[in-house]
Amino acid sequence: MKKILYTVAVAATLLSCKSQSTAGSAAAKSQVDVSIDLKNVKDDKVMVTVLAPSITTEMTTFNIPKTVPGTYSTDNYGRFIENVKAYDAKGNELTVAKEGENTWKISNAKSLHKVTYWVNDSFDIETTGGMGGKDVFSPAGTNIIEGKNFMINTHGFVGYFEGKSELPYKVNIAHPSTLLGATSMIDTDNSTENDVFLSSRYAELVDHPIMYSKPDFVTFKVDDMDILISVYSPNGTYKASDFGPAMETMMRAQKKFLGAVNATKKYSVLLYLSDMKTKDAKGFGALEHTTSTTVVMPEMMPKAALLEQLKDVVSHEFFHIVTPLTVHSKEIHYFDFNNPKMSQHLWMYEGVTEYFANLFQVNQGLITEEEFYIRMADKIDQSKRFDEKMPFTKMSKDILDAKYKDSYYNVYLKGALIAMCIDIQMRESSNGEKGILDLMQALSNEYGVNKPFNDEELFGKITSLTYPAVGEFLNTYVAGETPIPYEKYFEKMGVKETTIKKPGNPFLKDESTPYITVDPSTKEIKVLPGVELNDFMKNLGMKNDDYILAVNDVNYNLDNIYDMIMASMDWKEGETVSVKIKRDGKEQILKGKVMLPMQDAEGFHGVDTSKAKVKEAWLKG
Repeated sequence: MKKILYTVAVAATLLSCKSQSTAGSAAAKSQVDVSIDLKNVKDDKVMVTVLAPSITTEMTTFNIPKTVPGTYSTDNYGRFIENVKAYDAKGNELTVAKEGENTWKISNAKSLHKVTYWVNDSFDIETTGGMGGKDVFSPAGTNIIEGKNFMINTHGFVGYFEGKSELPYKVNIAHPSTLLGATSMIDTDNSTENDVFLSSRYAELVDHPIMYSKPDFVTFKVDDMDILISVYSPNGTYKASDFGPAMETMMRAQKKFLGAVNATKKYSVLLYLSDMKTKDAKGFGALEHTTSTTVVMPEMMPKAALLEQLKDVVSHEFFHIVTPLTVHSKEIHYFDFNNPKMSQHLWMYEGVTEYFANLFQVNQGLITEEEFYIRMADKIDQSKRFDEKMPFTKMSKDILDAKYKDSYYNVYLKGALIAMCIDIQMRESSNGEKGILDLMQALSNEYGVNKPFNDEELFGKITSLTYPAVGEFLNTYVAGETPIPYEKYFEKMGVKETTIKKPGNPFLKDESTPYITVDPSTKEIKVLPGVELNDFMKNLGMKNDDYILAVNDVNYNLDNIYDMIMASMDWKEGETVSVKIKRDGKEQILKGKVMLPMQDAEGFHGVDTSKAKVKEAWLKG
């Protein structure tokens, strides 16, 4: 999972039975059959019909997930389920009693034939997008817009009977012929208004989202992997073709970096662009799946900024095909959707993934060595805002507890830094011959998709596959309370800490403190009085108390100040820029070249040439 915060300071899933003839009674005994009719939406809800497998007890429970893999949060998807009913084969209604938010107990279960219920969507009630409160993180959420879009994260539509989640599932979806269901699953029905998908078990079904919308997609092949990118843009602002070329370049580089580690044959990116209206998604980022990722972004973002954010989150989610999707513990493989037991190893699931999302870029020449150091230095700086003595394994194991959940973001920071230090230690111990990618390949060979490891045995296995120093690092800095001495690990590669200059934002000092404000009486954007202007403003001739009316012929005020900030984040040094201002009541246009303000930051720089060979092996492989 990758979350994105979007503010002024920082550009900070089924089913309704068409007819009972869609699945024979014999099939219903050996598998779970689910149906939905997307053609008939009632009050922004859809009905799901689940034909039950054989049940030999007098009582059974039907569950909708409380928590799903990748979110590390309690979301209670049962709160979106209404009017649950159960019937025998003759249509007689059975007694159903709700127990808690996500569970329904069904009496006379030996005679149970089917369960029906209505599903509401989560996008309609979002206020914060899952960054806090009770909202579901949007990429893990659901959407129902009749005739236009259905974001089907299957855990939000389809439930499971207790003790029956390992049975195969058959999902039948009737839909308008104008909508295409984008997914990495194979549709076994050739008609234009009905799709049928098969899954070996409930967890596999949950692992495959589907997005129905008007066909807008691009496909391309990376080696032997088929890539699908499907886009829903409610106002037609963007098309899939806007993102295809850049995404192809990036995913080719990722596939080349992974080499033999990955064997996925198809990968889908399902991109939902929110128009930011009251009843729409507000949590931006992505959620990983074995062969796909769901992405939610604001449609209002400028194209260049949107593309950069898309590349960032998709590159992260794509690397999840290594871990936890290939290498994972029993807690992940046999995930309990309603009483989850979490793994100790978020440092690997999220941290190694985030590290790869950065390392592959310098490895494949997409960013410079210095840019890579800047990214890692920024993670060090941010990670120090969290408790550095908190054992990462403890935090991971208890991440659903209130005491630890606020530390989750650190998995992208310290988690990635843990992975980096393991990589460095392996390079030093092997004289550059092996790194963390070799470790993940060895773990993939040892375990794999269908063979989970015992949580408490992972450190021992990693040590046996690598070097004693790696085991010592894990026990001291990951399971232990000792803060990581990052400078010690950088020095192993001939890289030392230093003060560096990095480009800042024209309107935000240190990417957080604004140079601008808003006049409440006119809603106009104004340069703050009494602040020292940055190089961008000085070079253009701006002054304190100037009103900024437009930039590059686009008018701005309080209503779209976010757009201005986002657009400026994509400016390049030396680009032509024009700003319409109002000074002393008179309008004028300032024209010139972009001079990005430089700011001091703690960073790293390669200085020890005697370590050049091992450093080259670390960064270039």
